[in-house]
Amino acid sequence: MADPKGFLNTDREVAETRPVEERVKDWNEVYVPGSLLPIISKQAGRCMDCGIPFCHNGCPLGNLIPEWNDYAYRGDWEAASERLHATNNFPEFTGRLCPAPCESACVLGINQPAVTIKNVEVSIIDKAWETGGVTPQPPERLSGKTVAVIGSGPSGLAAAQQLTRAGHTVAVYERADRIGGLLRYGIPEFKMEKRHINRRIEQMRAEGTKFRTGVEIGRDIDAQKLRKRYDAVVIAAGATTARDLPVPGRELNGIHQAMEYLPLSNKVQEGDFVTPPITAEGKHVVVIGGGDTGADCVGTAHRQGAASVTQLEIMPKPGEERDPARQPWPTFPMLYKVTSAHEEGGERIYSVNTTHFEGDEDGNVQWLHLVEVEMVDGKLEPKPGTERKIPAQLVTLAMGFTGVDRENGLVEQFGVELDARGNIARDGDYATNVAGVYVAGDAGRGQSLIVWAIAEGRSAAKAVDRYLTGESSTLHAPVRPTDRALTV
Repeated sequence: MADPKGFLNTDREVAETRPVEERVKDWNEVYVPGSLLPIISKQAGRCMDCGIPFCHNGCPLGNLIPEWNDYAYRGDWEAASERLHATNNFPEFTGRLCPAPCESACVLGINQPAVTIKNVEVSIIDKAWETGGVTPQPPERLSGKTVAVIGSGPSGLAAAQQLTRAGHTVAVYERADRIGGLLRYGIPEFKMEKRHINRRIEQMRAEGTKFRTGVEIGRDIDAQKLRKRYDAVVIAAGATTARDLPVPGRELNGIHQAMEYLPLSNKVQEGDFVTPPITAEGKHVVVIGGGDTGADCVGTAHRQGAASVTQLEIMPKPGEERDPARQPWPTFPMLYKVTSAHEEGGERIYSVNTTHFEGDEDGNVQWLHLVEVEMVDGKLEPKPGTERKIPAQLVTLAMGFTGVDRENGLVEQFGVELDARGNIARDGDYATNVAGVYVAGDAGRGQSLIVWAIAEGRSAAKAVDRYLTGESSTLHAPVRPTDRALTV
C-alpha cells in the first residue's frame, strides 16, 4: 500500500480547471497544464490497504490500481507506468475520457470521497510521455499470419497493437480520413487534444502496424475479398447507427445528429475548415439527450458563440448522492453530473419530451415544442397542460446509438449474424458465426465506455492469437463479453 494514514490525513483533490471565461475562447483541454503533479503523490497515498481492491472489479480493464498508486506515491514513475500499461494500452485516453467506474467501486468511497484514481492514472502516463518512457515495442519475430482490423477507435487500436506485438502483420482499415474513430471526430478537442492520438499512432507505426485511411469495408472493399486476403479479421467498427427522433418537423434545416455536428468542429482544429459548415454561432441551440455526447455538443456550442444553449433529457434528474437501496456500492451509480461543459453555462431541463419542431417560411427550424413527462405504470406519459415551446435555431440529437452500421454492406457481405439489439453476435471468445471473423467493442457490445472498448479489443486479440497459433501466452487473457478483464 501507499501511505498507511493517507486516507485519514489527506483530503481528496482533483485536477484544476482553467477559468470558464478563458477556456471557452479556445479549444485546448480544460485542465490547467501541470496542475496535477504537485498534488498527485499525496492523492495516490490515499489508496488504503483495503484487503480486497474492489476497484479492480469496477474497472473493465482490470487495472492494477493499488499497485500503480503505490508507485506514484513513492515517485517511481517508471514502475507506475509499467504496471499501468500491463492492462491498458492507452491510459492517456481513459485518464481523460473514462467516467471512472473504478472510483465508484473504491472501498474508501463507502463513507469518504474516493481516491482520485483517474487523475493518478493520467498523471502517470503524462509523466511517462514527458520523460521518454513510452517507446515502441516491436515483436521479436513475425508469425507469418495476417490480420485485418476494421475500425480505428479505442477497441480497434487496442486489438491491433496487441496483435502486432504478438508478431502478426496487422492492417487497420478506417473509413474516415484520419485514424482514431470517435476519439478523433467524436470527442471535442477540449476534452482530449488529438496530439495524444497522434503520438500513439506513431508508436504503433514504429511497432509495425499498418494503417489504411479513407477505406470503407463493404463499399470500397468487398468484405469477402478482405476475408480471403487475411488470415483473420477483427470488426471494431463501433455502433454508429444513431437513434433518430421521428416527430413532425424533423425534416427542417438545422436539425442534425450529434455525430454530424461534432466532427466538423474537430475538422476545424485539424485545419480542414476555417469555420465549420454547421455552427452554433449566434443561434439558440437545443441539445436533445442528457449524456456525455450531449455534453460535448453543449461545450462545442459554447465555444462557437451560441446565443443560448439548452439541454433536454426525457428522464428525471438523477440524485446527487448514491441511493444505497437502488444503486448499492460498489455498482456504478447514475448520479447528477456537472461536466466541464455544464460549468460553462446553459440550461438543463429534465423530464421533458419533444413533440414537434416549428420552422420559418424558408424551412429552417425556429422553435422546439416540448411537454413534461412523468412515470405512470412504468411508462413515461405526458403531463396535460405542460406544453410549451423554446427557441431552437440549431438542434443536435444526442440520444445514443442503436447498433452497427447496416448501410455500408459490411454485415451482409461478411454474413455475420446480429443479436436482438442490432449488434454483431459473438460467442464468449468474441468469435462471430463466420470462421476467422471476430468482433470487439461497441460493434458487438453496443454503445458503451471507452474502458470496455479497450478491454474487449485486448481480449479479442487474445482470442485471435489463439485461433492463429493455437495458444496465446503473451497477450492479455480473454474477457467474456459480460465479465471484466483479468491479468495473467
